[in-house]
Amino acid sequence: MRQAGRYMPEYRAVRKQYSLIEICKRPEVAAEVTITAAEALGVDAAIIFADLLLPLEVMGLPFHFSPGEGPVIEKPVRDPADISRLRTDRAADLGYVSEAVRLVCKHFGRRLPVIGFCGAPFTMASYMIEGGSSRNYVNTKKMMYSSPAAWDELLGKLVAVVAEYAAEQVRSGADVIQVFDSWVGCLSVEDYGRYVLPRTTELVKALRRSGAPIIYFGTDSATLLASMKETGAEVIGLDWRIPLDQGWNAVGSGAVQGNLDPVLLFADWKEIKAGAGEILRRADRRPGHIFNLGHGILPETPVENVKALARLVREYSA
Repeated sequence: MRQAGRYMPEYRAVRKQYSLIEICKRPEVAAEVTITAAEALGVDAAIIFADLLLPLEVMGLPFHFSPGEGPVIEKPVRDPADISRLRTDRAADLGYVSEAVRLVCKHFGRRLPVIGFCGAPFTMASYMIEGGSSRNYVNTKKMMYSSPAAWDELLGKLVAVVAEYAAEQVRSGADVIQVFDSWVGCLSVEDYGRYVLPRTTELVKALRRSGAPIIYFGTDSATLLASMKETGAEVIGLDWRIPLDQGWNAVGSGAVQGNLDPVLLFADWKEIKAGAGEILRRADRRPGHIFNLGHGILPETPVENVKALARLVREYSA
């Protein structure tokens, strides 16, 4: 998860030349960062370097990155008039991401599959409404509860743009699409089923028509796993807050991805090996487990620990 980042010296060298957005919008640079990370870590798939919020720009919602604060939406969406102004006809303008996918696929050929990704409707909408990160999602839930028609219109527009954006990644060679619902864990099971599941299912169905399998991941989502499986995604991502076997039982059929705590990579090797071993023990060689972290690699993570973890899992699998 999030293979390239500030923990890698190669990435930090590139960031001295380009901003994060510049890397995303320069296909050759995004491809270089993607390839460097996947080859250095020895993982079994390459995750394309892009940012979750790129579709917002083509919908008419500019954003920028504030040091130490993350993404900032310049004019948050707060009422039906704001939603009506959002565009859905410019997904093709995100072609720089699919071009990066094409370059990565050309480099790896049949050696390594490539994972494309996109944001899920709820998480994307939350960013648009809150204007950035949030702890309690007051504005998001306020719209969801008090203006359900406007809320559904917003999610519908997001599905239209994101579905085309991700499908183009598949057409350019991506073997899998991972859908990130980073903030969905703030919802109750009932609210997820009522306000989020229908549109997320619509997105997953649209993406499945591209022929690529779908991984659907959310953080703090242990209570939602059975509902998330209802979307039709072939793989459900598990974060580290639930034991792997319990999460898999909640999902029921199909495959799961996860779920080592990324912070464990800061520990000594004995602890990392024990943590990974416990996850593998709980998987019990059941078909359909993709070993992964329970969220993205954190800045300052020791690179050698990530490499050693990849070797350990591959040796176990072999």
